[in-house]
Amino acid sequence: MSQPAAGSAFAPQLKIPATYMRGGTSKGMFFKLSDLPVAAQVAGAYRDALLLRVIGSPDPYGKQTDGMGGATSSTSKTVILSASTQPDHDVDYLFGQVAIDRPFVDWSGNCGNLTAAVGSFAINNGLVEAGRIPENGVAVVRIWQANIHKTIIARVPITNGEVQETGDFMLDGVTFPAAEVPVEFVAPVDPSEAVLPTGNLVDTLIVPDIGEFQVSMINSGIPTLFFNASDLGYIGTELQDAINNDEAALARFETIRLHGAVKMGLSSDIETAKGSQHTPKIAFVAPAIAFTTSSGTDIAKDAIDLHVRALSMGKLHHAMMGTAAVAIGTAAAIPGTLVNLAAGGGAIESVTFGHPSGTLKVGASASLVDAKWQVEKVVMSRSARVLMEGNVRVPAPIL
Repeated sequence: MSQPAAGSAFAPQLKIPATYMRGGTSKGMFFKLSDLPVAAQVAGAYRDALLLRVIGSPDPYGKQTDGMGGATSSTSKTVILSASTQPDHDVDYLFGQVAIDRPFVDWSGNCGNLTAAVGSFAINNGLVEAGRIPENGVAVVRIWQANIHKTIIARVPITNGEVQETGDFMLDGVTFPAAEVPVEFVAPVDPSEAVLPTGNLVDTLIVPDIGEFQVSMINSGIPTLFFNASDLGYIGTELQDAINNDEAALARFETIRLHGAVKMGLSSDIETAKGSQHTPKIAFVAPAIAFTTSSGTDIAKDAIDLHVRALSMGKLHHAMMGTAAVAIGTAAAIPGTLVNLAAGGGAIESVTFGHPSGTLKVGASASLVDAKWQVEKVVMSRSARVLMEGNVRVPAPIL
């Protein structure tokens, strides 16, 4: 084994204050903006290189062994928080989805799951004014989602002046109970924006060499393409192995997603669409039937309204992305979308859907104003807790 030469020119690692947190069914590294190296306090190549190295990407082995990532899209995430620059908000929340196998950080969208941990981190790190935190009760944390310029409200339980993380709330996809954190996505679609990018409840998407599909395209939470499971050759109750072990299926999903991105107006062409793995999401829906979750739990047909399966960063998600749940709630509330029809059709204010790990309930308030759908809010409950806090050590980026 070779030994380092005396007086080696290699620099010591950086030591950066950080918190490793679970939010919903995701985990990520949380940073206070002012704690980052000065060069990483602004967007750019240095920041991206630093976060890639923290997480352990790119890793051709797909394991992220030399970093904090967990080798899945749900655990390859970073968050940067700061006191809000927006009126009537407490904290600015910037999310970076880190690719596993290539040197890319996607800043194009939000992570709804990690949103549940933003309020806790903000309170613990002095980003929320003390007067807004009760001694006992619920702290209402007003979050500005800086990636998509939207307001989110997190209701964080407080006990004896401290964030309460323990509790008896169970979230499917998370093994242990914790305190419930209701999260409200306020006006996830601005009235000036289109919930339905083409104005249609259902569109036809033609994908060369693959086929022609019916799709509902929803721009709420995160742009999402919803297909009927049966049109794609699925039942709707599939678990991860059924899709993630099928390389041909994954390639097919990605091709469909890229063409959907162009159809949705998110990208001008297929090559441009390849630049974002995070948006849009692709999902498929099916009417409710009994199923068995990835943990072996049997779910009865009458416990859910429909099934939804969604892919994130090229893989079937083990549960459901929070932002995709916002899109699901929105689509369910709009009569005639594929999501709404799978749930039984008609006027729907909330749905409970099945996903690989269990079920999730999401509510939405949507209305038709001047022949255009508007979404007032989408609400769901998550949980969050600190897993570790201190300093992350990382070699300084060399650009």
